This record gives sequence, structure tokens and C-alpha cells, in this order.
Amino acid sequence: MSKPKFGAEIYLDSDNYLQVVNQWKQKNQTVVFTNGCFDILHAGHVDYLEEASRLGDKLVIGLNDDASVTILKGKSRPINKVADRAKLLAALFMVDMIIIFGAETPIQLIEEIDPDYLVKGGDYKIDEIVGADLVKSRGKKVVIMPEKKGYSSTKIIESLS
Repeated sequence: MSKPKFGAEIYLDSDNYLQVVNQWKQKNQTVVFTNGCFDILHAGHVDYLEEASRLGDKLVIGLNDDASVTILKGKSRPINKVADRAKLLAALFMVDMIIIFGAETPIQLIEEIDPDYLVKGGDYKIDEIVGADLVKSRGKKVVIMPEKKGYSSTKIIESLS
């Protein structure tokens, strides 16, 4: 675990992040969870995270490690290593915690954190969101944020070729 001078706490999925999450919940703070690769951080990501953070008191990001990004995006990815991606996300004012995970999906994080809100971007449908059924079965909310047109790490990478 490390904490930048100004920014969110960064954990590995093997760390005891639940202690912090449980402290928030004991204070009746609302926990929002989202996840992704965030390979090339762009304004669309920042807008998305800012909107997600408005749903509650604490925003937790499940961040794919490098190996899982390669599986999801192809062998030329990630562009930025996980430590750099985590550092950039941690510097954003709206982010409270980042958990780096290497599993195929963030379902274990979602199950353990039990967020009040599970949030994904507008390019997803509800039945495509990992953990949506679990979150809804617990009486919590799944929110799909409107897609920000013109923003995509993949398109940025393609435009450089």
C-alpha cells in the first residue's frame, strides 16, 4: 500500500483495503465502484470519474494490472505500466482508492466491497456489466454513465499510427 502526498490510496488486491472501506461504511459514507484499464488517461475518463464520484462519498477504482490489460486489449497493450496508470488516477481529486487486480474480472472486488453503486461507461449494456446482478440482488444500484463521444484510448493509439 502506498499513499501519494496528495491523492488516493493504492492497494494490490492482496492488501487489506477492506479495513478502509469498512471504516467508510461505519461512517455511513456511500461507496461507488468502477473498474477499467485506464491505459491512456484522457478527458473522457476524467469526466466519467467525476460524474461517478458525484453518486456517493467515496470512489473506488478497480484497476486492471498489466497482464489483464494485455488479455483484454491485445499484446501491444498496455501502453502505460500499471504503476504509472495508478499514479495518474491517484492524483485525481475525485478518486479515493485504487485497487490493482489481476483477475479476469473484478467480481471478487465487487463482492467484497459491496458498493452502493456499481458504475460503468455508456458503451456497456446492463447485462454486460460484471457484478451487476450481484449488486442489484443486494439492493444496491448499477449506473451506466452516458458515453462521452470522441474519447477512446484505442482511437488515440490508432491515430498515432
